[in-house]
Amino acid sequence: MVERLLSVEVVYGTPEKQKIVPVSVPAECTVAEAIAQSGIQTFFPEIDLNVNAVGIWNKTCKLTDPVRQGDRIEIYRPLIADPKEIRRRRAEQAKEDGRADKVTGGRPDRQRSKK
Repeated sequence: MVERLLSVEVVYGTPEKQKIVPVSVPAECTVAEAIAQSGIQTFFPEIDLNVNAVGIWNKTCKLTDPVRQGDRIEIYRPLIADPKEIRRRRAEQAKEDGRADKVTGGRPDRQRSKK
């Protein structure tokens, strides 16, 4: 009996380099097994699947999820800053610089139109 193989890609990137590894895996393969079979961790030894989140086509998934034909398995780097905190700091700075209203946070009225 011939085992059915699926073609998938495993991807990871840093600001300096990116790697896309095409791999053929058995039909009942999991995300973790596909990552292991791709050998991508030899290119990026910093990958720790206990820390790094994974996804398929920009949607996070579990390492135990099955893969399907044509899946793009992505390994995500951890965030170095909380996006909400960065936005909050930027808004505070805009208020201090006068680019935002100190009360509402909106754009300051430079000239109010008189009707």
